[in-house]
Amino acid sequence: MNLVQTLKVARGDAPADLALRNGSLINVYTGEIYVTDVIIAGDKIVALGPGYEAHEEIDLAKRYIAPGFINAHVHIEVSMITPPQFARVVVPLGTTSVISDPHEIANVCGLAGIRYMLDVSEGLPLTVFANASSCVPATHMSTSGAELDAAQLATLLDHPRVLGLAEMMNYPGLILGEPNVLAKMEVFKGRIVDGHCPGVSGAWLNAYAAAGVGSDHECSTVEEAEERLRLGMYLLIREATGARNLIDLLSVVTPENSRRCCFCTDDYHVTDIHNDGEMDHILREAIAQGLDPVTAIRMATLNTAEWFRLHDRGAVAPGKRADLVIFGDLHDIRPELVFCGGRLAARNGDPVGNWTVPTVDQSPVRNTIHVDWDTLDMRSFRLPAQGARAHVIGVIENQIVTNHLIEEIAQDNGYAVADVERDILKMTVIERHLGTGNVGRGFIHGFGLKVGALATSVAHDHHNIVVVGVDDQSMYTAARAVGEMGGGFATANKDQVKATLAFPIAGLMSDLPAEAVGDAMDTLQRSAAALGSRLPDPFMTLSFMALEVIPALKLTDQGLIDVEQFKPVKLFVE
Repeated sequence: MNLVQTLKVARGDAPADLALRNGSLINVYTGEIYVTDVIIAGDKIVALGPGYEAHEEIDLAKRYIAPGFINAHVHIEVSMITPPQFARVVVPLGTTSVISDPHEIANVCGLAGIRYMLDVSEGLPLTVFANASSCVPATHMSTSGAELDAAQLATLLDHPRVLGLAEMMNYPGLILGEPNVLAKMEVFKGRIVDGHCPGVSGAWLNAYAAAGVGSDHECSTVEEAEERLRLGMYLLIREATGARNLIDLLSVVTPENSRRCCFCTDDYHVTDIHNDGEMDHILREAIAQGLDPVTAIRMATLNTAEWFRLHDRGAVAPGKRADLVIFGDLHDIRPELVFCGGRLAARNGDPVGNWTVPTVDQSPVRNTIHVDWDTLDMRSFRLPAQGARAHVIGVIENQIVTNHLIEEIAQDNGYAVADVERDILKMTVIERHLGTGNVGRGFIHGFGLKVGALATSVAHDHHNIVVVGVDDQSMYTAARAVGEMGGGFATANKDQVKATLAFPIAGLMSDLPAEAVGDAMDTLQRSAAALGSRLPDPFMTLSFMALEVIPALKLTDQGLIDVEQFKPVKLFVE
């Protein structure tokens, strides 16, 4: 609808397309809730108030009207489903826009991966924005399938849904002024730059903010959150599958600082969306913890829109995009109707209408596992003992940070082996992009397996094959099962594969419907539990044990990484 037609409707000189009558409007600008009509023409809200005619009317009977929810930071690939399937799951829950960082698929397929995610999300009811992935690879201490420099990232600047530069994980490189990092900052000068700086404080945090980074979603403590807010950064409070920070950080939010706070899910499995919800779940939890409902809704809408300069959405007001959520209980938000761009997209938890899914060439994002299984055999998992004690990754439940442990290591015939009684298991990372043959070997505490092994090709951010297990045969069986599927998850015991879920798209996503992926994940979780795992989601946890930018100790295909020193460390203690 052009401006002339919009003005006619807004003046009351022509009928609107849709009038939502008698709704309790949550005004995120003023904090008020009052009964009014919302008048929609095309994909825009053109007026608030009575007296307007419309071709279609819906009486909301004083149910609440809120802006569509905006997820401030998400990696869609981690949901394990494609963007169209992701949209079908989250839109009925009230999420109408997401700020994505496609760096998972970028680390596998480079620019082709980013363009695939943009192309396949074109025209969906869910608006999928993206920030250009800043750290591909995350560091030089792992092997990824691609490397993106400033010149390559610059080719994304003209895309209408690319907003800025995604989470700057290489905070040491930025703070210390590495030329390649500064080049990326220069390309995106004047655009949004998202942050990622767990544990950074003091002078280093000052430098990080001074460089132009404006947000952080990695806070896990009140102290971290307060320091960032005091420096003018936006706080993106995360509630993810592997990092649940919501309850710990809500006490930071005050009437004075709440306008600088947003919500995000970051890395979130589709099973959690099915079981708990998405942004709606975060809102229910926040309100249950005592956060004012209007403040919570503002954090899920207007605040995020303002940080990302999405001035066409985030509120219910004339001129804004008609992304709306209708629900009946302010303290238990469960969307009944969801409108995307003025069209009804979901009713009572189910998608509505014809959702057009673009036809996109998938060949650049398939067949991404390149491992020579004739060369890499069971012997590749053996670990010669080179000392009595070793550095061990310590899992912290519901967090992606780890402890850095030093433990006595069990030995058998000159080889270092797992110690099930002490829950010290073997961990291996197999390079799968370039066929280098790199294999990183180490130990991990906290998975609880009594027998068998788990393997995944989802391993942030390099996405090599990561295996944790009790014995070499089980580890080999699980790893090879992942490889032969073209990527995915697997459990195994000795030479028997117990459960699998294939990810043929970049080794990260299934091409199945969301419901089928959820069912397969339930089977995998039960299989992992039968092997002894005591973690709520062992596959999500495993996927972060190789991420060398999250403290304190991680393992990549190039070996053990002391993240706090940002350098490799020998496995055995001399």
